[in-house]
Amino acid sequence: MATLQLRNISKRFGDTEVIKGIDLDVNDREFVVFVGPSGCGKSTLMRMIAGLESASDGDILIDGQRINEVGPADRGLAMVFQSYALYPHMTVEGNMGFSMRLAGVPKAERRAKVLEAARILQLEPLLDRKPKALSGGQRQRVAIGRAIVRNPGIFLFDEPLSNLDAALRVQMRIELARLHDELDATMIYVTHDQIEAMTMADKIVVLHDGVVEQVGSPMALYHHPRNRFVAGFIGSPRMNFLPVTLVDISPEGVTIGLPGGDERHVPVEGMHLTADTALEIGLRPEHLVLDEQGPLSGDIKVLERLGGQTSLYVQMGDELITIMADGDVAFRVNDTVRFGFAPERAHLFDGEGRALESLHQHPLAGVTRHDNRAPGTAGEPA
Repeated sequence: MATLQLRNISKRFGDTEVIKGIDLDVNDREFVVFVGPSGCGKSTLMRMIAGLESASDGDILIDGQRINEVGPADRGLAMVFQSYALYPHMTVEGNMGFSMRLAGVPKAERRAKVLEAARILQLEPLLDRKPKALSGGQRQRVAIGRAIVRNPGIFLFDEPLSNLDAALRVQMRIELARLHDELDATMIYVTHDQIEAMTMADKIVVLHDGVVEQVGSPMALYHHPRNRFVAGFIGSPRMNFLPVTLVDISPEGVTIGLPGGDERHVPVEGMHLTADTALEIGLRPEHLVLDEQGPLSGDIKVLERLGGQTSLYVQMGDELITIMADGDVAFRVNDTVRFGFAPERAHLFDGEGRALESLHQHPLAGVTRHDNRAPGTAGEPA
């Protein structure tokens, strides 16, 4: 299909710089997700790729050709927006084929392309309906079909599932993943929902305040976040953070003092640390284990029973810690619980929020959604 390169891309609105010198490569047939909080610049970056915004500095290249001055219609891209933007007086077939009709594509060719897109999107029984007779998920599929018939080099999706309810978002995530596999296309997808990013992406680009914090496969970012921001953003529920003290450093890792006085040895690279370095430990809720002999303890403030799992919100001093436990745990609100963790599951961050490099390489850290290699083989670096 197509490749995309961004080279030192910046965007300014007056004196405000919202995109700050981004470099990025999107490979052929890759599903890349831009993710980050509101205001991080992900939609602005997408609009610059589409040609709807101009770059203040830098180069945008598709298949090695600079396209900064090329108009949106001539970039070989198709964009699907959050809004379906369907013509209410046209049928599904009319909406999907409208751009080809404007371009003067012969009727027979136009219909053949619409029918093929409808087959891919399972819209064949709906071609004679108008938008008001469609569900939200069906309308979004029509908007995607309108992009498919253009046979673009790259598909751009700007938060296309935001207007759907929770059940439809899950269904559409599955359909988009299937669509990527069937079309074997290059896709770039913008979302603020890290669950969408984790479940669909080959490669995630985490944006924050106009810069790229980290690029990597979903499992690389999950197991080896580069800094505290990425660690807290990737994963649901979010990672817990606790201040700890530095006790000892060795080539095998770092010994830390936990709240409450216990010590644990964490296998991370810490030879550059000094005695006065401030440290935080990061512990994912699903990696905390209820244990009567555990080194940490607190009082349960809230219980959320989800069936197969129960979320425990535990007060430890000033920190509210989330623990994911078995759905049938017998604890109640105000009970005191003790819990622990496997040291290789822990993350350590210095006073500037940088992650200390783990000495434990997780076997799935480099495996992507479309990676057919056996777990443990070389993958994309974190």
